[in-house]
Amino acid sequence: MSVTALTSPAPTWVLLRGLTRETAHWGDFPCVLQRALPGAQLHLLDLPGNGVRHAERSPATVHALVADVRRQLAQRGIATPVHVLALSLGAMVAAQWAHTAPHELAGAVLVNTSLRPFSPLHHRLQAPNWPRALRLALGRPTPDAAERLVWQMTSRQRNVDEAVIAAWVAARRQHPVRGANALRQLLAAARYRAPVQPPTVPLLLLAGAGDRLVDPRCSHALAQAWCAPLREHPRAGHDLPLDDPHWVAEQVRDWLTAPR
Repeated sequence: MSVTALTSPAPTWVLLRGLTRETAHWGDFPCVLQRALPGAQLHLLDLPGNGVRHAERSPATVHALVADVRRQLAQRGIATPVHVLALSLGAMVAAQWAHTAPHELAGAVLVNTSLRPFSPLHHRLQAPNWPRALRLALGRPTPDAAERLVWQMTSRQRNVDEAVIAAWVAARRQHPVRGANALRQLLAAARYRAPVQPPTVPLLLLAGAGDRLVDPRCSHALAQAWCAPLREHPRAGHDLPLDDPHWVAEQVRDWLTAPR
């Protein structure tokens, strides 16, 4: 899926989601980002095992996921360098991409991510979520029960948005993620170790202070280690583009226009 403005040439953005999530889970955010970045070309990619690629085998390493994203761009004829905005596991992919092929990235926005060696395991996946993650990967909850569990882990909105849940349930039914693929994605995230040295690509880190899935201290630790700017939402949860899409878009726009 892509959202393309009429003006050309224009900056190109690649959007990557996290563990077992697909392009449908961006919801209205691409349209919000498009309005904040008029003229930008947005390309929403699914990682193997998710979304329209749900029947494929998920790689068990972040490096293999990076190779897949680069391959997708080449197959679609998307010229680099591009900007990338990525959430959670997708942000791990973006971070490694910035090290593997920095010439292909004009900048990267990493949202609520966590990387070894900068954060311990109990910060990278907060303990209350361990049984929930296993239940989603190995159990057999109904689509509705599964998506309400995801909502509990990833959103800090006061009330459940039933329209969003319905859209998530429809996506899960249309593109069910295999349990083995979910485990491989968990394994890729758990064992990925980022380089200690920061990439040469310009970075922006975004975090939600209300994140109950990944401790916000992970973003703080990464910002300190890589000397990268960090913007923290005072209330939002792990799915920042869901909880406050306008805030995310504003942070991206301001970062792009700030003098460097």
